[in-house]
Amino acid sequence: MQKGPRAFYFTPLRPISAVMTADIPDLDRFEGIARRTVEDFPPPFRSAARDVLLRVTDWPTDEMLASLEIPEPTGLTGLYEGIPMTHKSVMDMAHEPDTVWLFREPILHEWRARGDVEIEDLIAHVTIHEFAHHFGWSDDEIATVAPWQY
Repeated sequence: MQKGPRAFYFTPLRPISAVMTADIPDLDRFEGIARRTVEDFPPPFRSAARDVLLRVTDWPTDEMLASLEIPEPTGLTGLYEGIPMTHKSVMDMAHEPDTVWLFREPILHEWRARGDVEIEDLIAHVTIHEFAHHFGWSDDEIATVAPWQY
């Protein structure tokens, strides 16, 4: 059985070229967008996601960054911590609840750097990506279902 973090991270492709003037969502609005995204999952996935904790915070911890060998905090937009469903067994001992983390400031950094996507769409994309790791999907499998230019 494998346990460990799965990460989606962004490497900036170009510098921030302009200050965005759109309404920048606070932590509560970020979480609301992410929760609505999960509520919109097809029924079998929505059901499978119900026991996963969803946490939204401004930044990843130093420990998260170090464990994934990511040097810059803006390089980690989301993280799945837990045991993917494909590796779980009813015989497993109780463990920490699976958790999907979304990091507001790195997501805002990517949004500003890209300039070609709505913030709500980017939040939804990172949410879907991290929950897909809970379902046991690899990055390659996720890309076939949710294509996105990284």
